[in-house]
Amino acid sequence: MDVTVRIADQPGDLGWIVMANAEVYAQQFGWSTDYEALVARIVADFAEGAASERQRAWIAEFDGRRIGCVMCVDAGEDVARLRLLLVTPDGRGHGAGSALVDACLDFARRSGYRTMVLWTNSVLESARHLYQRAGFELIAENPHHSFGADLVGQDWELVL
Repeated sequence: MDVTVRIADQPGDLGWIVMANAEVYAQQFGWSTDYEALVARIVADFAEGAASERQRAWIAEFDGRRIGCVMCVDAGEDVARLRLLLVTPDGRGHGAGSALVDACLDFARRSGYRTMVLWTNSVLESARHLYQRAGFELIAENPHHSFGADLVGQDWELVL
């Protein structure tokens, strides 16, 4: 069975995005509920502007279950922001991450954005690999203490 990527428009999709992010990063990196609160705010902001034609969220499914997500939101001045890319551990290895990034980039280009940016942390090695393969360039790194951990935040950018 193949991975499918669909628009996140079904009941429970946005709640799943919050839950999955919180659970995966708590299990993998020991991140605190501070991260869950951040994701909940991002998702709530997205939901409030969901009618906008310039933002969208996607869910990746495999064998009838959700295994991943990503969002494209308007960052202003023809800049799109990729947010909350996640593939669950049991969903990895099927191409979901690439499919989600591709959906986000395709949408941003069709929507007239000129640049896409994202923020991530250096410990998220698989995601960074996907960003590099898609052509994103690392433009800044900053150490910070968040979510109960010492991390290195990274800003990435891609001219569309």
